[in-house]
Amino acid sequence: MKQNSLYIFIGGFAVGILFRSFFNLGFSFSIFLIALSSAIFFLYYLNKNKKVFLVSLFVLAASLGVLRFDVADLNKGNPVLDKVVEQEVILEGVIVDEPDERENNTRFIVNFESLILETNKEVSGKAIITADIHPRFSYGDTIHIEGELRKPKNFVDDDGDTFDYVSYLSKDEIFYQMFYPKLELIESGGGNPVKRTLFAFKRSFLEKVGKVIPDPQVSLLGGLVVGAKQSLGEELQEDFRKTGIIHIVVLSGYNVTIVAEAIMRFFSFLPYVFGVSIGAIAIVFFAIMTGASATIVRASMMAILVLLARATGRTYAITRALFIAGFIMVLHNPKILVFDSSFQLSFTATIALIYLAPKIEKHFHLVPTKWQLREFAVATVATQIFVLPMILYKMGMLSLVALPVNLLILMFIPLTMLFGFITGMVGFVSTLLSFPFAFVTNVLLTYQLKVVDIFASL
Repeated sequence: MKQNSLYIFIGGFAVGILFRSFFNLGFSFSIFLIALSSAIFFLYYLNKNKKVFLVSLFVLAASLGVLRFDVADLNKGNPVLDKVVEQEVILEGVIVDEPDERENNTRFIVNFESLILETNKEVSGKAIITADIHPRFSYGDTIHIEGELRKPKNFVDDDGDTFDYVSYLSKDEIFYQMFYPKLELIESGGGNPVKRTLFAFKRSFLEKVGKVIPDPQVSLLGGLVVGAKQSLGEELQEDFRKTGIIHIVVLSGYNVTIVAEAIMRFFSFLPYVFGVSIGAIAIVFFAIMTGASATIVRASMMAILVLLARATGRTYAITRALFIAGFIMVLHNPKILVFDSSFQLSFTATIALIYLAPKIEKHFHLVPTKWQLREFAVATVATQIFVLPMILYKMGMLSLVALPVNLLILMFIPLTMLFGFITGMVGFVSTLLSFPFAFVTNVLLTYQLKVVDIFASL
């Protein structure tokens, strides 16, 4: 009963958010649903029927989901900034996320702090700024910005479908855009000191491996190990999409699982409480350093739940952990349920691994277990089946070579991450000493890129 109640509550909450994502009937509709659930609960009180209780719980959870989205949707921008949209403005703000360096430009998320008119006026609002690659800025930099302030607009993609770009950005409370404004550094050292330190370590790590591993291998390694936002180039990224292996270009839940397991094993020699505590803190820091995307947060939360379950001696229920992790994430930011493809794909893939993979494994008896080939084959087929409809809808692309490519590449990912990490860490001590590890890493990365190149050309 308790387990069913948990799933029904989480399911109702998700249904409420899903409904509110497409239909806005105002706060009064939420109040109506709460009143309705109260009436149904009163019926349960009269006759003690469990089904009536579960219905009332579902309706109550749905009403709370609608209400939570209503609260999140109250923020639609800053009225002061709205008055100067499509005008040349002078602003000051802080870069609040790691800059996204691409092939021809860099994108910043900036939180405005002041609008400079005749006098400085304090404002608050986030914008995505597209700028030249140089000069380079970092997380926590306070910058002076001169340019035209715009509101994001939806656009039509290459397949003729309208992409709801406004809602996509609003999930991160971004309501403004600027393109190639004049930028000038005011001061450095702002933002969260923990994030700033982790991002600085990440930059130094990438610099060390960049000295001994060439491009595009080093860009791929950065995505694998630390979730670096480095561009592989549009042509190469397209090849990764064609071959169904795009999920390794940036850090995915699979990579986080590898890191989480390594962290847990590394601290296994400590008393259990200390080992679990340090392991959980290390996973949190790793998630922050890699950008804390929906996929990374979900995988990190599940890894921490594994640690807590082991520490308390309770059996780890992966389904319950998955739903709890999803509920916490959606409670924090309800807009990710509909407007974040990363969240949707990672959650769907995880459900496939939990429910479908064990059922189809018996059909893979001809695939050898050596090097975990059978495990990779089962996982790839299961996730492809579950995410295929979503990928076709969102990307309009079906990869017929995804299975062989994933089999040929995934078995080498843990080894690549290990040698890549060692290369960077040894590089802090001596570039010369890191060369042997860099050689092995480069061979592995070159092999993976070659596999992608061959299958993409078929």
